Amino acid sequence: MTLQQLRYAITIAQSKSMNEAAKSLYISQPSLSSSMKELERELRISIFQRTSKGVNVTPEGVEFLGYARSVIGQADLLEDRYMEKPTVKKHFGVSTQHYSFAVEAFVSMMGRFDMNEYEFAIRETRTADVIGDVSLGKSDVGVLYLNDFNRTVLTKILRDNGLMFKELFVCDAYVYMWKKHPLSKRDSLSMEDLDDYPCLCFEQGENNSFYFAEEILSTYDYKKTIHACDRATMLNLMKGVNGYTLCSGIISESLNGDDYICVPLESSEKMHVGYISRKGVPLGSIGELYVNILAQYSGNVIGKNGDTAAADTEDGGMENKEPQSGKDL
Repeated sequence: MTLQQLRYAITIAQSKSMNEAAKSLYISQPSLSSSMKELERELRISIFQRTSKGVNVTPEGVEFLGYARSVIGQADLLEDRYMEKPTVKKHFGVSTQHYSFAVEAFVSMMGRFDMNEYEFAIRETRTADVIGDVSLGKSDVGVLYLNDFNRTVLTKILRDNGLMFKELFVCDAYVYMWKKHPLSKRDSLSMEDLDDYPCLCFEQGENNSFYFAEEILSTYDYKKTIHACDRATMLNLMKGVNGYTLCSGIISESLNGDDYICVPLESSEKMHVGYISRKGVPLGSIGELYVNILAQYSGNVIGKNGDTAAADTEDGGMENKEPQSGKDL
């Protein structure tokens, strides 16, 4: 087993195609396939399942790739530290649920680097894709939330994919709506107050489970719901049909404009917002900077009990700790 074979396997998993992986690696498809078969024989496992539509990672392969990424991450750190390499663009990617503050933090982070030296990517996407992107190395960091309802299920999925969750801050639940919504002047709202208006939910595709919902209270018996795929459509529906959604209460006027407001929801539900990354693989300086900027949004959180503490956990636990002081930015 060689580092080259590990890099080959990671690239195949990312592209989901032996042919596309071979092109990106600048080797022939037969050579790549032969190298993978040799690796699988040596390890006595099947890393990939070949199909007419491409390749899929097997359960054994998911575990193997978690270790492979950890090894390659450490090898890359050694090369960066001790070997002179030709100047190439460094890559950094984020996958996130539909949070404007995650995008705003990304913009702030990008402004501190020379775009001639770095290639950045941010993906606002479905919950399962956030997990998949980080697991397969497509993104370095994923941003999502846990709560008492989804914690057990999502924690197991994260663990099975070789990922860890680190909590950044805790939020109460808010109703996000157009500022001219009939209920926008209320000091707080109950779910019964909202029954006559459509709840706007982000579509989760094939993984449309309650546990993958981006909105809390996903099992509530809503009388009216509308599913959307992107944040811009969601905002348009708020204006067009007086729709609303449930959120963390942290909004970005610089990105979404000032036509929208948050009203406290009368609920004891909490959102534990954090980030996921691959176990054993350091975030690097860019990743550390990004999550530190994200953590600063805890200052925008006003909970009913004044709790803005953040906890770092590898198992998705919810115990509160004192907030970690961020680096000077």
